[in-house]
Amino acid sequence: MAQSQKEARKSKAETYNGFEQGPIRPPSEARSLLIRVSRNCPWNRCTFCPVYKGSQFSLRSKDHVIEDIEAVHRYLERILPILEKQDRITHQELQEAVRTVNPQDPVAYQAAVNWINYGMESIFLQDANSLIIKPKDLIEILQHLRRRFPWTKRITSYARSHTIARISLEDLTAMAEAGLNRIHIGMESGSDKVLKRVKKGVDKATHIKAGRLVKDAGMELSEYVMPGLGGRDLSEDHALETADALNQINADFIRVRSLALPPNAPIYQEHQEGAFDLLTGVETAKELLLFLETLDGVTSYLKSDHILNLFETLEGRYPQDKEKMTAQVKDFLALPPDQQVLYQVGRRAGIFRGLEDMKDPGQLSQAQGVVNRLGANPENVDSIIYELMQRFV
Repeated sequence: MAQSQKEARKSKAETYNGFEQGPIRPPSEARSLLIRVSRNCPWNRCTFCPVYKGSQFSLRSKDHVIEDIEAVHRYLERILPILEKQDRITHQELQEAVRTVNPQDPVAYQAAVNWINYGMESIFLQDANSLIIKPKDLIEILQHLRRRFPWTKRITSYARSHTIARISLEDLTAMAEAGLNRIHIGMESGSDKVLKRVKKGVDKATHIKAGRLVKDAGMELSEYVMPGLGGRDLSEDHALETADALNQINADFIRVRSLALPPNAPIYQEHQEGAFDLLTGVETAKELLLFLETLDGVTSYLKSDHILNLFETLEGRYPQDKEKMTAQVKDFLALPPDQQVLYQVGRRAGIFRGLEDMKDPGQLSQAQGVVNRLGANPENVDSIIYELMQRFV
């Protein structure tokens, strides 16, 4: 009886239940086909992250991932020949084209249709740490993706530094040769003090080792940093050590993702209890400026393309655009307090993306209206901004 129950559990675990998609992907992969290699996050202890809390990590079998690829391919086989003959395809034509596909999989169908609409240029492997699977399995998945979708320009994945640092350069190079073009790593901070406090599960040295391995393997590297993560007491250390780590890696992309406090993230409770002192908007700008100024000797492209960032239009390549980027932050810090309030409220209300938007009379008037309605002033603006930002987390 016990043996039969064990076999039943094993059978259930190995059953393919259709195409899967995870909950997140980088903003830069919004147009990518999402192929789920693992479920959730194997670490899942970072205090600032709310995404996978309460969810169990598991690896998907290589065969199931390949079946997902096949499911999308079956739909593309029916749809693409029609598009080769005509510019548009109606919903009725789509339904008729895929009517004979067996088995029917609505999630795979929608993924295929979305990918067609987006141009079918990129693929993103989910969830939080796809490289945790056996290298030979990942290489086989990558090779199958290339066989089925040979026109794809880019295949990318999230990965933890802790995981990459344990993979041989030989295996990483083989992944690159099989088609893995870019790795997204959540560095968050280069400060060992900050990394320990937020339970990142990695130290600065491992971040540097992992980043260099990715580059040495011939893949593009996108590193994410989180202004504000050190709080008030570790702000300077956070800025300086993070820039120093990136100076030693020279990532292709540096992406800014400012700290927010989602109610279901542990750091939110720490803040409520007074254990984490959140930076003000002006303090965050000062920390960001120190970080930007300390980046040196790199050729990275920096992007601040996220709704949570104080300057969404902050963007450029080092070293040539360094002065332009630091100037934007300096210009904000040089504003009179009431104008800093106006910009921050306008930014968090979705009116401004960058300081240049304050030159538009219509946007400026709209932002002033929000300031007046909320009663925002230099003394209360940070509490108001905190409430506004909760809409986005």
